[in-house]
Amino acid sequence: MEHTHTSFDKASAAGLLVAVGIVFGDIGTSPLYTYQAIIENRIITETLALGGVSAIFWTLTFQTTLKYVLITLRADNKGEGGIFSLYTLIRRYGRWLLFPAIAGGSFLIADSIITPPISVSSAIEGLLPLYPNLPTVPIVLVILFFLFAIQQAGTTVLGRGFGPIMVAWFSMIGVLGAAQVVQHPQIVRALNPYYAYDMLVNYPGGFWLLGGVFLCSTGAEALYSDMGHVGRRNVQVSWIFVKICLVLCYLGQATWLLGQVGRSLSGTSPFFGLVPEWFLLPSIGIATLATITASQALISGTFTLVSEAFRLTLLPKMRIVFPSDARGQVYIPAFNWLLMAGCFGVVLYFREAKNMEAAFGLAVNLTMLTTTILLGTYLYVRHVNKLLVGALVLLFLTIEGSFLVANLLKFTHGGWVSLLLGSVIITVMLVWHYGSKIKRRLTNYVSLVDHLPILKQLSNDRQLPKYATNLVYLTASANPRQVEAHIIDSILEGQPKRADLYWFIHIELVDDPYTTEYMIDILEPEEVVRITFRLGFRVQPRINLLFRKVVEEMVRCREVSISPQYRPIKAEANNIGDFRFVVINRFLSYENELNTTETFVMNGYFALKNLSLADERAYGLDTQNVETEQVPLVVHVADYARLKRVGTTNHQPYKPYS
Repeated sequence: MEHTHTSFDKASAAGLLVAVGIVFGDIGTSPLYTYQAIIENRIITETLALGGVSAIFWTLTFQTTLKYVLITLRADNKGEGGIFSLYTLIRRYGRWLLFPAIAGGSFLIADSIITPPISVSSAIEGLLPLYPNLPTVPIVLVILFFLFAIQQAGTTVLGRGFGPIMVAWFSMIGVLGAAQVVQHPQIVRALNPYYAYDMLVNYPGGFWLLGGVFLCSTGAEALYSDMGHVGRRNVQVSWIFVKICLVLCYLGQATWLLGQVGRSLSGTSPFFGLVPEWFLLPSIGIATLATITASQALISGTFTLVSEAFRLTLLPKMRIVFPSDARGQVYIPAFNWLLMAGCFGVVLYFREAKNMEAAFGLAVNLTMLTTTILLGTYLYVRHVNKLLVGALVLLFLTIEGSFLVANLLKFTHGGWVSLLLGSVIITVMLVWHYGSKIKRRLTNYVSLVDHLPILKQLSNDRQLPKYATNLVYLTASANPRQVEAHIIDSILEGQPKRADLYWFIHIELVDDPYTTEYMIDILEPEEVVRITFRLGFRVQPRINLLFRKVVEEMVRCREVSISPQYRPIKAEANNIGDFRFVVINRFLSYENELNTTETFVMNGYFALKNLSLADERAYGLDTQNVETEQVPLVVHVADYARLKRVGTTNHQPYKPYS
């Protein structure tokens, strides 16, 4: 079914369940560690207890509810969310917008390498009070492997499975918090923003507590990226239930902390302080399942982010699988296993969740800042009131800038890991983008119509050996009357490639999942034909098979007549001759004279290209029918030194043959 904004804006019971299971896992499990990160080893005071919940409530209100759920989710690109979709909507308004988009996307990918390990580790380590000798690292690795192995099922299946788990989790934390609030209703006064201000200003080192407060909103960016998986309305409606449960839980923790004034709670979780002793073990089990599920929100959002990066030529292309008919649901096998390998590395390096806390949140904080810049630009170009846009951008930058300063305190304690991962991904994206840009700039297109006479002459020149009955080239030219110059050179230069018919194939991907359409341009009857395939995103581009069917159809319709050169092996076979596909790859010529930056970019680009999906695999070409040619790419021609001839030595007199 074609994805439309009508279906995208419609909420459903199944969609709400999937949204709760997929979208809110990360932000939904924040009560496990947020308050604990705020209080750390500090002595509990009323200012700390009330100020903590007040800061958390207003962070959720401004950052998650206002910025993401109410405003950012409306900036969708044909139903897709995420920072790259936002960039796609505004990129024509300024080249500089590429840099915040790349930075934000890179740090979100970096965060997706850290979040699953810390989520799963914190869950498993919750069992340590009951089982002190439990080997957590092997268990975490096994769970992560299982989590990444099931990604191929798609977010619809996973959401239906994880949905009931997260509904049970949110219901549990809501009830636990409400039980405390009912007994001490005066705690509701903590929602007054004055208490947050009082903590930041009057509590010793209060400003630096923002690093812990920020953890309550770390799943907001993934929420935006996951929008395409479940639809905007499902996210917005389900957030009402999620936020109520979160606020009740945080209020309950604040109430419990008021009973601990004057004490230090080192190693004690305020969350489990809400749990009755008889319910402790079941609550740990539900929390374990919930934190495992929380990793799914970021993983699925990262798949969407990476697929958008492919379209924007920011990352080398990998094979994409669409587990369902919904356009936004994607699975990228190669990236899935790369992400798993990164998570394994984080677990083996840090070993314990508390060692990962310093790196956790810093990367997504930077992503939020870049999203604010892009969102402000989007609202501005959409002609929203300039004063309102300025006020919103100033508000979000102030909040996120304050969080960033507080989070930078963690840099030397592990925050550098987030920045290192993000910087590496930024470098990869910039190299691939600018390398692709240089390659496109150096791709010359020539008129195919002007070359029709010589192609016809070559096709009928019986003195030359036949290279193939059907010689096929893939062209990126959207103009049916143009083709890449190196394709014409491949046919005509050196030993010309004679064929009965020259075929040029262009592939256009469309949003409808099962579209299989094609258009034919007969540029020269019986000599030169161009075919444009319009394929849906779920159709495997098996060009070898599709092309043969088109040729057979054209033969039946007498649009082309291909006489078999040899007797068919089977009498019933449709012998339309042999096919030969020519795939042209570019390589960096030694004749280039590049500066240091250009050398780094182009060498890096071609190194990444060797890791990307080859054209033969991308388009389903049979290897026995494919000829690969290498064409040099010359960016700057080297200036050759002048050669001076200084003499000739000829010891034997020249004797011509008689």
